[in-house]
Amino acid sequence: MTELPSLTSVGSLGLQVNSGPQSSPEEVPTACSRPRHSLGILHASYSVSHQVGPWWDFTSCRQQWDRQILKDVSLYIESGQILCILGSSGSGKTTLLDAMSGRLRRMGTFLGEVFMNGRLLHKDQFQDCFSYVQQSDTLLSNLTVRETLRYAALLAVSRCSPGFLQKKVDAVMVELSLSHVADRLIGNYNLGGISNGERRRVSIAAQLLQDPKVMLFDEPTTGLDCMTANQIVVLLAELARRNRIVIITIHQPRSELFQLFDKIAILSCGELVFCGTPVEMLDFFNGCNYPCPEHSNPFDFYMDLTSVDTQSKEREMETYKRVQMIESAYKESAIYHKTLENIERAKHLKTLSTVPFKTKDSPGALSKLGVLLRTLGLYPEVARFGYFSAALLAPHLIGEFLSLVLLGMVQNPNVVNSMVALLSVAGIFVGSGLIRNTEEMSLPFKILSYFTFQKYCSEILIVNEFYGQNFICGSSNGSVTTNPMCAFTQGIQFIERTCPGATSRFTTNFLILYAFIPVLVILGIVVFKVRDHLISR
Repeated sequence: MTELPSLTSVGSLGLQVNSGPQSSPEEVPTACSRPRHSLGILHASYSVSHQVGPWWDFTSCRQQWDRQILKDVSLYIESGQILCILGSSGSGKTTLLDAMSGRLRRMGTFLGEVFMNGRLLHKDQFQDCFSYVQQSDTLLSNLTVRETLRYAALLAVSRCSPGFLQKKVDAVMVELSLSHVADRLIGNYNLGGISNGERRRVSIAAQLLQDPKVMLFDEPTTGLDCMTANQIVVLLAELARRNRIVIITIHQPRSELFQLFDKIAILSCGELVFCGTPVEMLDFFNGCNYPCPEHSNPFDFYMDLTSVDTQSKEREMETYKRVQMIESAYKESAIYHKTLENIERAKHLKTLSTVPFKTKDSPGALSKLGVLLRTLGLYPEVARFGYFSAALLAPHLIGEFLSLVLLGMVQNPNVVNSMVALLSVAGIFVGSGLIRNTEEMSLPFKILSYFTFQKYCSEILIVNEFYGQNFICGSSNGSVTTNPMCAFTQGIQFIERTCPGATSRFTTNFLILYAFIPVLVILGIVVFKVRDHLISR
């Protein structure tokens, strides 16, 4: 047996990988006070089809380009375990997570079955069972950590008092060691803020608020230094020990992480080359006459062994045959048959009566819409919300009709898109008062602003949201002398400073704004008629 890096237990995880015989994680007893969940994926396949040419070319439209991304993938994992999915770029790791979480694109075809506690899940149930943390963090940079988690809790949990939500947020921050940065901004590249590792913890915490039993992570260590990446994986392993199923994809793991995973799966060209415990992996590849060299990282060695080298045609054929040989050996091994037996056993036993959905009191669409509107800080009146919606509808219609008018002049969609974008940006700079109000502009720009729909739309929105508002900053009397940073104490002051006289032009602005639509319609008809006349000549 080849020697590997020293594999000893880490913290409270209680894991140790030895070269001797080791019981399977399925046989390890757990506390009877917690129900043990199981996840089985049986013969999962996914393929996509693309048309060769554009839709108007009937000859090429009949031809399709098919690609098999996943091919007959079967996995089994129980709560309290963490599964690591290895594979080179394009091997299908992210697609496998998307298939389990119900995030696959509709244009593809998914075949296979996903079982939770032995019960077959329908596609519309995937997102209700699994929490998915993407590779890139989608966090708002201008919110603090506490505000971000509270915002996520409001969107995830309904019918709870504010005190209960705050306790839940505080408990999650303690669990993920975020309490010391609770009041710091998330930030970004320009604003600074928390570190990348802390940002990744916030993304994990946002999913923990729903108390998921199955958590999926797409390359959680990407963009992190070695020490931070190791801490994130240790954290995920600890989350798995708390009666959860954790599945992660990872690209270049360190050898020190080998001992943390209960199961390791290797994907190559969409096929499952191996899935088992670390000890089973060593024994399996030794049986295939591919022992891991001494003092080598087993992750790197086995990933290189199961990857297809496309540098040359000969090398590609050679490595592909090797991968096929290893994949065939795995399908014939006792490890693979044991996986299928565990899935069938879970289907027949069905030890748990229900499927562990994330949150049973998840708010509906209207409740989430209310949370979003409150976060925006719009003026809390139904009539003003109607004005707000009407003011936003007109620019969308104007943009569509403007594109049609330009398309009649320039028969190139790419040029038209660029022209519409440039005209929109120019209208914002000249007419919206973003840089300076129109009264302070030079006469040519002042005249030009009256021909931009952005001028009338922005004045409507400013009056709608600021008229009647009172601002308090500094002392209770709102004195500017007490707090020099308090530039405005009333909304009308901001209106007169930004767009003087807009209050008296509120109705007129609406009429002029919607007058752009029939004008562009008539102009579009004229342009297309002229173009047809020129073509007929």
